[in-house]
Amino acid sequence: SSNIILTNTQIHVSTASARETPLYKAANPIILPKSGLYLEKPSQEWLHKQMQRGLHLLGYKNVSDKKWTRCQHPRQTYFFKTIDTVFTGIPKSGCSNWIEALLRADGQYTEPLDPKQVYLVHNKLSQKNRMPYFQKHEPHLASIMASSFSFTVLRNPWTRMVSGYRDKLSDEETQGNSIRRMGIDIVKEIRGVEDDTLYPTFEEYLLYLIKYNGTNNIHFVPQYKFLCAEQASYDFILPLEYAGAMQHDVWTHINTSVHLLSSYDSVADPRLQTSAIRAREWLSAISKDIVEKIYELYKVDFTML
Repeated sequence: SSNIILTNTQIHVSTASARETPLYKAANPIILPKSGLYLEKPSQEWLHKQMQRGLHLLGYKNVSDKKWTRCQHPRQTYFFKTIDTVFTGIPKSGCSNWIEALLRADGQYTEPLDPKQVYLVHNKLSQKNRMPYFQKHEPHLASIMASSFSFTVLRNPWTRMVSGYRDKLSDEETQGNSIRRMGIDIVKEIRGVEDDTLYPTFEEYLLYLIKYNGTNNIHFVPQYKFLCAEQASYDFILPLEYAGAMQHDVWTHINTSVHLLSSYDSVADPRLQTSAIRAREWLSAISKDIVEKIYELYKVDFTML
């Protein structure tokens, strides 16, 4: 199951004297001074090919149009008029921090939010940036959006599951809001115990997903379902694990000096980020049978990254 856990975005490392040039490699690798190694970022060509591979599993054809107001989940796609940028934010893939940064880049407010209050971007702060608002109040902007810079952020499915569990279902204190009702239901379904003081384990959460063939809760729905895949194509795809290193490419496109509030800025090597470490630790204790069943549930997401 190791290949499943790593997904396609396995970390490619090479020495300065023996550099490879696969499609995966980007032009500007991350230099890790202590190890003397180069951590190579995935290229946009590779990321777009992977996205298409995943979407082809669903029977989707390659799309060159940019009909952003016709997205399947329009509330998760945003338009920022001043910086002329379209962004699809996927729950538990860093969307809160990206929306916060884009609101600042757009000039809608100037002071960064306290990281513990970043959830506020999902309320009044961003309502007028969501596609349903433009569909209703400014439909004429659809033609302008067709030429806007567009991007989305995808996350390793395993680290996204770990993050969702920690933030929404565990007893760990995080910056998000827990979903206690769902946690109580998982304990009831898997353990056969109804007790509102109990919290599900990570394995129980996975077993619950398997039992019900997934869930409709947006924090745990496969990432591909939020993409405007049948109506539009993205200019830029960014793996969240590389946000600290690759966000500069996004800000260069937008021509702004804004930076993320996120912790991803502090650790360039995605192998050392907390979510990746937790995923390796927790998944090592999960049976191969459970891992393979979860892989099937999220196969499109795993194929994309």
